[in-house]
Amino acid sequence: MHAPLLLLAPLFLLAAVTSAGAQTPPAAGRFVAREVKVGAEKHKFMVWLPPGHDAKQKWPAILFLHGSGESGTDGEKPTWVGLGPALKAHPEQWPYVVVFPQKPSDEEEWEEREGVAFAALDDATHTFGADPERVALMGMSQGGHGTWFIGARHADRWRCLVPICGYGRPHCISGRIAALPVWAFHGLRDDVVDPRETQATIAQTRDIRKQRGLDPETAHLTLFPEANHNAWDPAIAHDSLHVWLAERLGAR
Repeated sequence: MHAPLLLLAPLFLLAAVTSAGAQTPPAAGRFVAREVKVGAEKHKFMVWLPPGHDAKQKWPAILFLHGSGESGTDGEKPTWVGLGPALKAHPEQWPYVVVFPQKPSDEEEWEEREGVAFAALDDATHTFGADPERVALMGMSQGGHGTWFIGARHADRWRCLVPICGYGRPHCISGRIAALPVWAFHGLRDDVVDPRETQATIAQTRDIRKQRGLDPETAHLTLFPEANHNAWDPAIAHDSLHVWLAERLGAR
């Protein structure tokens, strides 16, 4: 009477071993908490892993620089505003490893803390397969400023730039990003950062590209007539942004 049970036992064992050995990539995207040490300081940050992520493969990446209101040491606030909510709402549009570094104080500009951003990106490269040859730099407000300046200071590290309602000096930026695709966004009713700064930077970038025989139209500018400082929500929700990024980052 017990023979059938004995015959089934090896099948149960085989099923258990197969299940344990199959490391299927998770179907849903998720945030992962990380920490890096820069000098004597530890910095918490978050990484978004897209649906089906497999660290054995190389993934295009986005380095996202937060605004002043998300400064701190908790590591999580940068995911609450801007790109973070969009990743959870429409993960199918964002097949990237997305790195969210955090600088401690809103009194510091991102270029003063670029070491934190690069350390977080390097960690994601080594741990999660972020491809250092396919990285977009994106940021909003104070992070938009960081996108302009860090983008200009290290232009060879990026496939493209997406500065949103950022501020900067065109003559310090435009010539150094002349070879990079850029899509800038700003609200025309912004009473925090003057949209004319973004307009001037794009205009000068286009002029320099013409002088160098490059296509000036690779410097895009979208202005939202009714938007105040929050240009990040309409920018990230723009129907074509995720398509534009996919073309430049070689996303599958």
